[in-house]
Amino acid sequence: MVASFDQTHDHGPRPWLVLLLCALYAFAGLTGHDPWKSDDAIQLGIAHGFFSGGNWLVPTLAGETVVEAEPLYPWLAAATASATRSLLPFHAGARLASALFAAGFLFALGAAARRLIGHDEGWGTPLLAIGTLGLLVPIHEAQPASAILAACAIAYWGTSLASKQPIRGGATLGLGIGAALLAGGLLAALPLAVLLLPIAAGGWVSMLIALGVAAMLGSAWLIGLHMVSPALLQQWWIAQTAALSCHGGFSVQHLELLAWFGWPVLYIALWALWSSRRHLLTPAIKIPLVGLLAGLLWFLLHEARASTLLPAVVPMVLLAASGGPRLRRGAANAWDWFSMMTMSIIVGLVWLGAAGLYLNWPVRLARNIQRLTPGFAGELWLPGLLIACALSFLWLAMLFNLPRSPWRVVSRWAAGVTVVWASLAALWLPWIDYSKTFRPVVASLREALPANIDCLGRLDFGLGQRAALDYFGGLRTRAETGQCHWLINQMQSAEAADPPGWTRTWEGRRPGDRSEIWRLYRR
Repeated sequence: MVASFDQTHDHGPRPWLVLLLCALYAFAGLTGHDPWKSDDAIQLGIAHGFFSGGNWLVPTLAGETVVEAEPLYPWLAAATASATRSLLPFHAGARLASALFAAGFLFALGAAARRLIGHDEGWGTPLLAIGTLGLLVPIHEAQPASAILAACAIAYWGTSLASKQPIRGGATLGLGIGAALLAGGLLAALPLAVLLLPIAAGGWVSMLIALGVAAMLGSAWLIGLHMVSPALLQQWWIAQTAALSCHGGFSVQHLELLAWFGWPVLYIALWALWSSRRHLLTPAIKIPLVGLLAGLLWFLLHEARASTLLPAVVPMVLLAASGGPRLRRGAANAWDWFSMMTMSIIVGLVWLGAAGLYLNWPVRLARNIQRLTPGFAGELWLPGLLIACALSFLWLAMLFNLPRSPWRVVSRWAAGVTVVWASLAALWLPWIDYSKTFRPVVASLREALPANIDCLGRLDFGLGQRAALDYFGGLRTRAETGQCHWLINQMQSAEAADPPGWTRTWEGRRPGDRSEIWRLYRR
């Protein structure tokens, strides 16, 4: 028999606390910084292409077609940027799409848990999700990950509805699969097809409706793409088949990513499976277990990346929801003490680091910070200071005034993760942005170029860098350099040789970045 965390106060987490933590989690760190390297800059660049009057059927970045990028996230990002253009700069308004997708993910996840497990789990499951460490960065950048997670959660919500509401359940499942295709392509949508098996066992109506809705939603964009140009649809298909090619099997990187991405829900899910081993055929266990096995198999067959692991996250959290409030007393107490001590120490380190950033104390810490980001001279933002103080008081309240319940340890852990993340955003964001933004690099490059140039060629210049060059400097590059008298090149080392036939006229990099150097050449 499994002893729960507390047998005398058997109730779920407080709804107001769940809503507060989810709101803080969803919005913390989305605004107040420039587009950053890789996915953040790429998705914002594509959204900017839609926003600035481009064809909404064809994703473009810096004036060039990027058909391999699915449109769902940049569509919503362009819409939120348009709605907030009078209040926020484009990149801040566009990044609000991440908050909306995060809200959809948490809502649908809670709704699925409420149907599959119970009312208390419906409120507790979002806490498990926001306490999952691997989701922090993907959800808070301009990445399609938040859209994929929302689509997956909607699919599981539809599966939970299908047994009692076949039409509504099938339509919701189809909506989730179709949205996953528009958010992450076949790599995100195909693992969700396994959910057709549980609903088919209860009747063919839900399955047929799900297939129909998914096909209509997913094919609508592809048909439009074909109408614009059949070659674009062919390019998309080639990119999808390349992404679907198997990686070659399990590697250490798979294990490392799974261990980090699933902390702590993976381990709670394993406990839930063990404690419910005699009831594996109940819907609360069977549906997420089928999805988790399919998602993990999909992950192991492909490259070890966060995008290939995302379809396994939602069933992992749902399984953990059925086991979280039934942890053995010793395990629950150990996790609770670990969360209180660890999160309290990290919150203290966040404040100590802020003192080094803005007060130059402690001296040794301040020197190390300056060594990492030479030239940083940020000023403390008063609203950020007040927000961080309020967050610290919230954490103290969670330490000493949290009601006893089976969900107390989960609530405390989720609150700790949220407070740490939001405190970092309130106090450290200017410093992080200083080291990650391309704005000063592009401004320096712009000054090094004549006012009117024929064209700017590129060599080893990634999508994120091209997006930053276009967004900050209005400069667009060409892959064909034969007709251009200017060339921008990205180097991995300062010792890298210059391309033959070109004369270097400028070099720049972000502060403290030694692995990415931009060089400008003239023929």
